[in-house]
Amino acid sequence: MDFENFRRWFCTSFLPHIPAASLIVMDNAPYHNVSVAGVFSPTTAMKKVELQGWLQQHYPTRYQDSMIQAALLAACRQLCPKPAYALDRLAEAAGHQILRTPQYHPELQPIENCWAVVKNHCAAQCDYTMTGLRAHLEAGFEKVTPETCQAAIAAMRGEEDRYWQEDMEEPEE
Repeated sequence: MDFENFRRWFCTSFLPHIPAASLIVMDNAPYHNVSVAGVFSPTTAMKKVELQGWLQQHYPTRYQDSMIQAALLAACRQLCPKPAYALDRLAEAAGHQILRTPQYHPELQPIENCWAVVKNHCAAQCDYTMTGLRAHLEAGFEKVTPETCQAAIAAMRGEEDRYWQEDMEEPEE
């Protein structure tokens, strides 16, 4: 999957078929978080010279010649505008909003439980061929019922509640 394939599906097969003013919950897959062209969004993949250039241009008083790449990245992330993502713009233009869950928290993604049902079904029927996979994939999807989805959402809400409770508890000294 890449951004262009996901964008095409998102615009043609998803957005036109969801209720007005929907909140779209999305994970942090790389193809979900492609920045809008021309908007500076510092990443660990950037070269030191790119970070130096942006910091010198926008915040010259915060730049120091002695800064190492990690310090430059931290300063740029702190000072740059909030990232603007292409999918957010597409969703907003259609009257929707995207909410991203934290990275590395599949327990907050109900879709992960649904995918597990499909993958477990296909694994149980596995003959290690693409033909076999295709033959069993549809049956795997049929096992994801409204009840499966409701249970996945309930489990996710339970995890959210647990996180909220942990945040509310006072630390012991």
